[in-house]
Amino acid sequence: MNPVPDIYRILPEVILTITGVLVMLVDASIAPMRSRRGLGRLAAIGTMFAIWASIWQLSLPTGTGFSDTVETSPYTVFFHVVICGIVLVTLLLSLDALPEGSHHQGEYYALVVFGAVGMCLMTSAVELLVVFIALEISSISTYILAGYRKQTGKGPESAIKYFLLGSFATAFLLYGIALVFGATGTTSVYEIAHSAATAQNQVLIEASLGMMLVGILFKVSAAPFHVWTPDVYEGAPSPVVALMSTAPKVAAFAFLLRIVYEMFPSLHAIWAPALWVIAVLSMTIGNLAALRQQNVKRMLAYSAIAHAGYTLAAFAGFGSAGISAAVFYTAAYSAMNVGIFTVVTLVSGYDDERPLIQDYRGLLYRSPLLGSLLIFFLISLTGIPFTGGFFGKFYAFSAAVGGGAVILAVIGLLNSGVGAAYYLRLAFTAAQRPEDANETRMPLMPMGVAVGASLLFTVAATLWLGISPGNILKATEAGAHTLQAPPASSVAPEITATQINQ
Repeated sequence: MNPVPDIYRILPEVILTITGVLVMLVDASIAPMRSRRGLGRLAAIGTMFAIWASIWQLSLPTGTGFSDTVETSPYTVFFHVVICGIVLVTLLLSLDALPEGSHHQGEYYALVVFGAVGMCLMTSAVELLVVFIALEISSISTYILAGYRKQTGKGPESAIKYFLLGSFATAFLLYGIALVFGATGTTSVYEIAHSAATAQNQVLIEASLGMMLVGILFKVSAAPFHVWTPDVYEGAPSPVVALMSTAPKVAAFAFLLRIVYEMFPSLHAIWAPALWVIAVLSMTIGNLAALRQQNVKRMLAYSAIAHAGYTLAAFAGFGSAGISAAVFYTAAYSAMNVGIFTVVTLVSGYDDERPLIQDYRGLLYRSPLLGSLLIFFLISLTGIPFTGGFFGKFYAFSAAVGGGAVILAVIGLLNSGVGAAYYLRLAFTAAQRPEDANETRMPLMPMGVAVGASLLFTVAATLWLGISPGNILKATEAGAHTLQAPPASSVAPEITATQINQ
């Protein structure tokens, strides 16, 4: 069998990097007063090519490249497609949401694409130092994007909070990497998996696991590492929140799955109860805090904390069942959350002129389409059947029950009922008839072709995952088997995705 060129293993990341560089070069050549919407189109086209490259990687045999530092498999391809899909929808939303004369649009689109490079690389890296570099690429981009509205007080405040707390969490991750290197003498995920169980100093192994969990759980905004989330969501532009509330978390969950199921399966007795407790805390704290919110973005921020708990509930499942359920939930949550933030952007505007729940009163009468879409995404977040949210929770709680965590599944179901209260409160507010007839004529952001396409993609994905989840579930199961399979090396023969399914 002919060896696969290493560059093919990171082809989506290469395409995204070239796209970001082109955006910066073209931006520098455009006169200061000229429109820069074309830069967003260029970034969107490059992202579509990255999606194509990710799907094309399924034709490659599963294996590693660049001295066993990056991997190509059905597992990595699935996360690449989800992340690039989120980035594409965010770029389409930004094309219509960013004011024509807003500052530094070229940098905005370049940062979104460069952030995607780090997120994709994080899902395919099997060398901890590469993971750290990828995490930093992703984090630096989102730190800057969080403070993109420099003219407001909340924008820089959210960026500074995110940067300080994010740097602190990253230090935990790096220290965990140092500890596992001290215990095993390597930073390769595969070699650590083979030697962790027999390492002489198990205290260092367990401490490294705890440190890395802290760093990653911060990125997914799980309790008690969630304190940054409401302020950052409120201060960042809504299109940026649509990105940062989904894509970085997808990448972080991909790495978290690799940590617990591939690198430290021998420590299941330690990490499983810890994640059980964190799942309960995230679901409970997130839902109870969301009940008290009047600001829509802060409510959705606490909702994100709760959904991190639902995803972590799937980690109680054994083997491929838990992995598949967690992967499916990340895809379902990404579709419906990007969709609802698209609606929030159109209703509140770029400057968040209508941030409160009461401002959505009568939305169904002011704009029947937006009102209907808002209610649809809220129903999906609640977990009503025929939506992606329903099957996401169903598979997550089923995995927990299959793993023996029946109490965790019951707590999750109870929390879903609590979550329905604040989701339906916003839905009922949008469906109420306006008190003043003038409210029906309140201006909304015009829906252009680009933002219409982003809404179409998110609605279609949410419905597809809710009505016909079989194909996606097969893809997640293929990825789960790949994650648990022995890694391909220079000695062992490479296996294909077809052989894995068989």
